[in-house]
Amino acid sequence: MNALRKLFSFNGGVKPATHKAESTRSPIVPVKDIPLPPALVLPLHQSVGGTPRPTVKIGQHVRRGERIGAADGYFSSAVHASTSGTVVAIEPRTMAHTSGLAMLSVVIAPDGRDEWADLTPPDWRNMPGEAVREYLRDAGIVGMGGAVFPSHMKLVAGRQTAMKTLVINGAECEPFITCDDMLMRGYASEILAGVLIMRQLLGAAEALVGIEDNKPEAIAAMQTACAALNDDAIQIVPVPTRYPAGGAKQLIRVLTGIEVPHGQRSTDFGVQCFNVATARAIHEALDYGRPLTTRVLTVAGNVANPRNYEIRLGTPMDFVTRQAGLGPDTDSLIMGGPMMGLRMPALDVPVVKATNCIIAGSPALFPPPPPEMPCIRCGECARACPTDLQPFEMYWHSRAKNFGKVQEYHLFDCIECGCCAYVCPSHIPLVDYYRFSKTEIWDRERQKESADQARERFEARNERIEREKREKAEKLAARTAAGRTAAAAGNTAPPATGNDDAAKKALIEAAMARAKAKKEAAAEGNIDAVPAEKTTQAGMSAEDKQALIDAALAKAKARREVADTGSPSPESAPETKPAKKELSSEEKQALVDAALAKAKARREAAGSVTAAPATTDTPAAPAEDNTRSPAEAAIAKAKAARAAGQTATEKPAKKELSPEEKQASDRCGPGPCSGPESGE
Repeated sequence: MNALRKLFSFNGGVKPATHKAESTRSPIVPVKDIPLPPALVLPLHQSVGGTPRPTVKIGQHVRRGERIGAADGYFSSAVHASTSGTVVAIEPRTMAHTSGLAMLSVVIAPDGRDEWADLTPPDWRNMPGEAVREYLRDAGIVGMGGAVFPSHMKLVAGRQTAMKTLVINGAECEPFITCDDMLMRGYASEILAGVLIMRQLLGAAEALVGIEDNKPEAIAAMQTACAALNDDAIQIVPVPTRYPAGGAKQLIRVLTGIEVPHGQRSTDFGVQCFNVATARAIHEALDYGRPLTTRVLTVAGNVANPRNYEIRLGTPMDFVTRQAGLGPDTDSLIMGGPMMGLRMPALDVPVVKATNCIIAGSPALFPPPPPEMPCIRCGECARACPTDLQPFEMYWHSRAKNFGKVQEYHLFDCIECGCCAYVCPSHIPLVDYYRFSKTEIWDRERQKESADQARERFEARNERIEREKREKAEKLAARTAAGRTAAAAGNTAPPATGNDDAAKKALIEAAMARAKAKKEAAAEGNIDAVPAEKTTQAGMSAEDKQALIDAALAKAKARREVADTGSPSPESAPETKPAKKELSSEEKQALVDAALAKAKARREAAGSVTAAPATTDTPAAPAEDNTRSPAEAAIAKAKAARAAGQTATEKPAKKELSPEEKQASDRCGPGPCSGPESGE
C-alpha cells in the first residue's frame, strides 16, 4: 500500500527549536466544552479576494451556520455565524493584523443555546463540478494552513495540463504549532474522506500526504486510516524535518521532485496542494452540510497549559488564552508561529480562519531583539533562503526604497519564512523590510490603477464632448443647407399665406385706414372726426370693435379660400362671394367711415336723455339685406352716403355759409342734425 517513495530535497532551510511537545500531551478540547464569550466579532473579510457583503441586520436573530456575509464575486468566500444569538452591531472593528486597521465586522451576542441552522447536505456526487465548487464558496471553505486562499478556486479540473498529483500538507514545520499534528491524530478518517472528494473533483491520479518525521503518532494514525480505505492511490509519506518543509513549493519539491520556477504555478505541472485541516473542512461541508464556523488552533507560549482547542470563529484571543491559563506577565499575542507569525495590535482581536496558533509572549520568552547592525554581506541569508533568492540585495534596495530594482530580484517569490533573519549575524529584521516593500509596491499599483481609471474617464469625457460638438455642427450645417435649398425653391413658387398672416394683414389694413382717416380729418379741420377717432381708440364699445374685427376676418377668409382652392367653400359661399373682388382704397375708407359714424351715433344716443327726431334731406337708407355679409352692408351704406354727397371724405369746410345758414347752424347745435355725422 505505502511503497517506498524516492524523496527529494530543497535548498536552504533551518532547524530551530520546535517547542511542540508541550501542546501535544492532551487531545483537542472540543468546541462544546469551551464556554461562550460575551460577544463574537466576525470580520467579513477573512480570506484572499473580495470582501463579503453583510446579509443580516442589527437586531436579527441568527443560528449557528447561518450565512451572515455573502461572497463578493467568485474570488471570495462567505462568512457564517459561529453560534446562535442576536446581531448587536455591524461596524468596523480592529482586525487580526499587525497594522491594527479596522475591518467591517458582524458582532453577535450569544444566546447560550448554540443552536444549529437547518442544514441539508448536498448530493455532491451527482452534482456538476462547478455546482460543487460554488457550494464550497458559499460554505466559506478556505485554506486553513494560513494562506486562506478560497479552496473552490483551487479545485478546478480540465486545465491545459492534466492534474496528476494531489499533495496534502501535514508537515507543520514551524515551532510551537501542533494543530495539524493533533488533527491527524484525532480525525484521520475525516481528513482522508476530504482527500477523496478533492481527488475526484480534480481528477488527480494520486494523492500524497506529506508529514514531517517528528510526528510519529500522526503518521501512524493516518496510515491506519489509509489502510482502512484500501486505496493504493493515496500514500502517507514521511518527510525530513526541516523548516520550512511545510511551504507548498518546498513540499512539492520534496515529494515529486518538481521545482516550480519563478512566475509559474504548481498547477502548470499537474500538481495541487491543500492543508489537512482544509481537507477535513471540505468533508464536513459536502458530507454533512456544515459551513466553516470553527477551527482547531494551538495555544502556547506564556500559558500554564499549552493545548489545542476547537474555537468558534470570532472569539476574542484573550478569552481563548485564558482557557489555557494566561500568564500575568503576558505583554503580547502572536498569531501564527515565531518565524512567520504576526504580533497582534490588541489582546482582544478575534480568532479568524487564518488563526492556526496563538502564542502568548512575555519578556522572558521573547526578549527584546538585539540592536540592528550594518549588513556585512556574509551571505548567510542567501544560503538559508529556501526559494534561492538573494536576500541581502533585496534588503539594500528595500532600505533605499528602490522598489523597481527590488522587484528585479523577484521580491514576490519570497514566502516570508524568516530563515534569512534567523541566521543573520547583524540581527537585521530582513522580513520586515520585504513586507514593507511589498506593501509599498501594492499601494503604488493601486494608485496607478486608480490614476489610469481617472485618466480613461477624463479622456472618454473629452471625446464625448468633442463628439457632441461635431454632431451639433453637422446638424447645424444640415439645417442651413436645407434652409438654403428651401429658399432657392421658394423664389420660383408663390409664397404661402397662412391663417395668421391673413388675419394680421387685415388688421394692419384696418389700422392704416383709421390712421389715414384721422390724418385727413385733422388736415381739413374736421372737429367731429377727431373726437370720433379718439372715441374709437379709447371708448369704443364691444359691438363696434366686433364689427371691425368681423369685417376684417371675413375679408381675410375670402382671400384665403380663393388662394387655397380657387373657389369659396360651400359653407361660406353666400358670405364670401363679394370677397373675390379686391376692394379699392375708396371702398376701404368708406367701410371705416361708416363704422366710425355708426359708433358715434350710438355713443351720442346713449349719452342724451331725450333724443330729438333727426331730420335729414338725405334719402333713407335701404333696408339691409339679411343675405349680405357685414362687409357688404357697410360698403352699400357708404356708397349710398357718397351718392347723396354727405360722406366724411368730402370737404364741407371749403363752402362759405350764408348768414341764414350760420344762424340755422347755431340753432342746431352739436346735436344729431342732418348730415353724415348724425348716423342712421
